[in-house]
Amino acid sequence: MSSQTPLRISNRDARRLWLHAQGLADTPTGPLDLDALIKKLGFVQLDTIQVISRAHHHILWSRNQNYREPMLNRHMAEHRHVFEHFTHDASVIPMDFYPMWQRQFRRLEAKVQKWEWHRGMLDADGRNQIKDRIRDEGPLCTKAFDTKIEGEKKMWARPPHKLALDYMWYAGELSTSHRVNFTKFYDLSERVIPEHHLAHVPSDEAQIDWLCANALSRMAFGSEGDIQRFWDAVSNAEAKQWAQARSDLVPVQVETADGSWLDLYAGEDIEARLAGVPSPTTRLRILNPFDPVARDRVRLKRLFGFDYTVEMFVPAAKRKWGYYVYPILEGDRFIGRIEAKADRKASQLCVLNLWLEPKVKWTPARANKVEAELLRMLRFVGLRDLIWDPAHPTDLP
Repeated sequence: MSSQTPLRISNRDARRLWLHAQGLADTPTGPLDLDALIKKLGFVQLDTIQVISRAHHHILWSRNQNYREPMLNRHMAEHRHVFEHFTHDASVIPMDFYPMWQRQFRRLEAKVQKWEWHRGMLDADGRNQIKDRIRDEGPLCTKAFDTKIEGEKKMWARPPHKLALDYMWYAGELSTSHRVNFTKFYDLSERVIPEHHLAHVPSDEAQIDWLCANALSRMAFGSEGDIQRFWDAVSNAEAKQWAQARSDLVPVQVETADGSWLDLYAGEDIEARLAGVPSPTTRLRILNPFDPVARDRVRLKRLFGFDYTVEMFVPAAKRKWGYYVYPILEGDRFIGRIEAKADRKASQLCVLNLWLEPKVKWTPARANKVEAELLRMLRFVGLRDLIWDPAHPTDLP
């Protein structure tokens, strides 16, 4: 990295750079280019939990509210513009990035082999039989197989065929063909991934360079650890070695929400980014708990002073907030959090609780913004009525 004097970035500018890099600075309207949006983000995390809308749909909708839930599966199953694999979690990734994911298949294959809970999977012959069936019958889901768990049924135990399907998916032998009601269908990778992407296998060095450079670009600035965690497709040592070897990285000092300064890296375009970073839209947005801007809780707290925890796996009696609580972003500030859920049978979006951050006032204008976003969410998932329970909190301090 260059030995030049670090460029100082104020906390306000840092927040705006991060929001702009992750597609949350602009008003979420206008023509939708789903391919460009996913490439800008780098990946979109998948999640099974559906309280209002599943995480992947909510993340995309937060950036362009012309997005609708069926679009992502079509983007994968019909257009083959994305593939599914693992970053820090299961995600959809732009298909153009597939060649840079080749070493990740090997990394995860080796890792899965060491997992205790994967020791009960089918052997090589059993896995080949699964592939033969898929080759003959087309894409299949786990329900097409009926192997049983042998021995003690521990909490993490899975049938041998399910473990085998997962293993071959991690290793890149199988790919997600499509989903039906979020059920994954597996197909041979050569029938899902375009041939030119399968055939293009860059060197490990080229893949590491691409992964690190593109992670930093999508963050605007970050530490070696930030770079590593973005995709979770390189090791800490690889990210550190990459950063130290690149002479074009710019040393920056970024001001945190509490006024302290962090020594970080940025790309060589950081001054141009700073000069052009826009003031974020005043549109209030209710973000998903797994939104890229909220997912890294340490970065979130450092930049915004917003202490946010996901409590869905915390016993109910020990939760401070609630099962599935959404961060509220207004401009470049996180002003609070809201607990809401969809009651699809009653066609209602029900608000259970709303909490404001210290020093944030509940004004009529802010109340209108929150309600407007809730009504947009209601229409997004096809519900009819917005219900506040308890009553509309217009008297909050």
